[in-house]
Amino acid sequence: MITVLLVSHLLIAIFLVAFILLQRSSGGALDGLGGGNGASSFLTARGTGNFLTRTTAILATLFFITSMSLSLYYKNHTASAASASVLEQAEETPPLPITPSAPVAEE
Repeated sequence: MITVLLVSHLLIAIFLVAFILLQRSSGGALDGLGGGNGASSFLTARGTGNFLTRTTAILATLFFITSMSLSLYYKNHTASAASASVLEQAEETPPLPITPSAPVAEE
């Protein structure tokens, strides 16, 4: 189940980035791929904008839901070794005794 959720989360992320790049922006981005003003255009310019906006909103909602689901799953299903802090897992080694250096003979 978690594998399906993780794969769907990655696919949603990829599609979300693609749909964001397809939207019309002041910088141009990839909005030219949606079709021009010709008769063979799939959607009108306004229809394309509405479609992309709605699809982006749906994908963003799905991305948020899958992100929350994954975080809740991994919060409750951590490995027993990973549940403790790194500092708690470290072996306590006694500190090395500090040995004084040999005195230097003065002439």
